[in-house]
Amino acid sequence: MGDLLQGTLDLLILKTLAPESMHGWGIAQRIQQISQEALQVGQGSLYPALHRLELNGLIHSEWAASDNNRRAKYYSLTAAGRKRLKTELAEWKRTSQAIALVLQEG
Repeated sequence: MGDLLQGTLDLLILKTLAPESMHGWGIAQRIQQISQEALQVGQGSLYPALHRLELNGLIHSEWAASDNNRRAKYYSLTAAGRKRLKTELAEWKRTSQAIALVLQEG
């Protein structure tokens, strides 16, 4: 698949972090796994998005030991991030339904 639009990638990251905190590689792997390999997020897109989301106060990061005992930066949603996720999901549903209607026409 081609590059994800910035807003779409941000939404996917927020949704992926909703149940639990994760490190960057884990976020990319989860998106790829859940999308049945259709979506692949490269480091060149992922880490700038994580940085942007953190600067905007939507996620928080902290260093911790990963499963293989290496230090990794773990990301989690803030209260503002949870609120934004809810708003963005509602907007996504409205937009995708409208696009589906247009594509079905004719």
